[in-house]
Amino acid sequence: MEEEIFLKGEETIEYIKTNVETHDTLEISYNRIYAPGEVLGVEMEEEHGEEFLEVTLHLNGDLVNDVVQINMHAIIDDVIEIRHIQGDESKVIVVES
Repeated sequence: MEEEIFLKGEETIEYIKTNVETHDTLEISYNRIYAPGEVLGVEMEEEHGEEFLEVTLHLNGDLVNDVVQINMHAIIDDVIEIRHIQGDESKVIVVES
C-alpha cells in the first residue's frame, strides 16, 4: 500500500534532503512534465550566494534515457506530486500551495 503525505513546498524540499537516497526512484510531476528516474545524487548547491537543492536523476523511458539535474527550489511552486520509491516502500508526496 502506498502512503500519501501532504506537504508544503519547503517541507517537500526538507523531505527530499533527509529521506531520498542514491538509487531510490523519484517520479516528479510538475507543471506539464512527468520526470521518472533513478536518483544519482541529492546535494545542496550554492549559486550567486543562494543555496538550492539539486536532484540528479537518470530518467527512465523509451524515448528519453538521459541524466538531468533538477533545481528543486526553482520548480517547487509548480510541483503537483512526487512519488518516492525506496525498496518495497512507496510514498506519494502531494505538494500543497
